[in-house]
Amino acid sequence: MRKSLLAAALVLVSTSAVAAEEPSGCDKFKWSIERARAALTASDRARVVSGSEQTALPATAITLALVAPGDAKLPTPPERAPKEGTFAGFTNFKAAPKAGLYTVSLSAGAWVDLVQDGHLLKPKAFSGATDCDGIRKTVKYDLAASPFVLQVSGSKENSLSIAIQPADE
Repeated sequence: MRKSLLAAALVLVSTSAVAAEEPSGCDKFKWSIERARAALTASDRARVVSGSEQTALPATAITLALVAPGDAKLPTPPERAPKEGTFAGFTNFKAAPKAGLYTVSLSAGAWVDLVQDGHLLKPKAFSGATDCDGIRKTVKYDLAASPFVLQVSGSKENSLSIAIQPADE
């Protein structure tokens, strides 16, 4: 009977582990990522240091240099506390974007927060997949026509490429 219980437990654990795995491959995103992926891999990405100010949304993507979370001095505490040994950073977008739905896409795994008018914005949708060269995650946010701050935390990488684009609704 113990062997049967052990076998059943192993099947349950392995089934739960498979269910918890993230999708793999570029075709597993919930919406088209081709435009974001092209921006994230473009050679003309502007290199930005944490804490810098941007005058407008970039035409393509930026590569944001990240630092240890304690050194990042994020303006707003992130919604998810960063783990030890990860990196964080932020940049301010001073020019107000046109109000609407935007996607924020990241080249590698990390937590992303958008802060507008002193409040963390709630994502409208999220999609992510492993094993897709150039893009790991994309999140949709409803932005108002006012400046905002993009914060990244929990990254295992010390820099990330980030694309902020109007969403293909």
